[in-house]
Amino acid sequence: MTLFTGSGVAIVTPFNEDYSVNFEKLHALIDWQITEGTDAIIICGTTGEASTLNDEEHLACIRTAVEAANKRVPVIAGTGSNDTQHGIHLSKEAERLGADGLLQVTPYYNKTTQRGLIAHFGAIANSVNIPIMLYNVPSRTGMNIEPSTLKELSRFENIVALKEASGNIGHVINVVAELKGKLDLYSGNDDQILPLLSLGGKGVVSVVANMLPKETHDIVDHYLNCRLEESLQLQLSIHKIVTALFCETNPIPIKEAMNIMGMDVGPCRLPLYEMDPINKDLLKQAILDYGLEVKE
Repeated sequence: MTLFTGSGVAIVTPFNEDYSVNFEKLHALIDWQITEGTDAIIICGTTGEASTLNDEEHLACIRTAVEAANKRVPVIAGTGSNDTQHGIHLSKEAERLGADGLLQVTPYYNKTTQRGLIAHFGAIANSVNIPIMLYNVPSRTGMNIEPSTLKELSRFENIVALKEASGNIGHVINVVAELKGKLDLYSGNDDQILPLLSLGGKGVVSVVANMLPKETHDIVDHYLNCRLEESLQLQLSIHKIVTALFCETNPIPIKEAMNIMGMDVGPCRLPLYEMDPINKDLLKQAILDYGLEVKE
């Protein structure tokens, strides 16, 4: 039940100037991503500002992604919640709309225990038939999925993958050692694509792929086809841009970068705010230094 191999873009949700969702632009972005070699579309994740989408918008974005992808690549829908029943509702609806898989983040703010994680993810897994990718990002949720918990969760037939964004390579090694291949591993950090591939990863769920889809795909493709030096050089070549993209809270910089490049994805919704002018200048310079065209 491998969801995909390669680069999955954690796609932004484009907004109009009145902060309504720009569905026409979302459709166009997905079509461009697939043309450029992106291997999967991850819709309504952190980068997609899912936390400020109401349920109607959330499900409409998933529907648009499914229609735009048109079975060319898998669509993985973010349907995580810190309310298990709400997560079940969104997950069932995403399955009904044709999503190929689900992304499930650990419950945030109210948090839980490791036993609670097993009960929470298990309840969602039992409510749907499509495969699930767990999402470990303790910097945002305030909790870590422990290796032993992941091992227990891997017993659910449709929990098949882990997006690992702890940034802690030691933790990832412990996870890999504990799981012994029972879950597919994906990097959740663009600066650690290569390290996680070296630990047996299948790919990346990427922010930078919003602006560099081909390059992000190629990092994984080169590595998996034993072109290790080419993969390394690409990882190093995007490093300055990746650093700039995380100088403020994601997705503020990636949306700013896309707007600088003329992709017109609109603003972020509050409480995410416009980029600090100093950081914006640093981001713009990183884009120019990479050799990309600036339209702004």
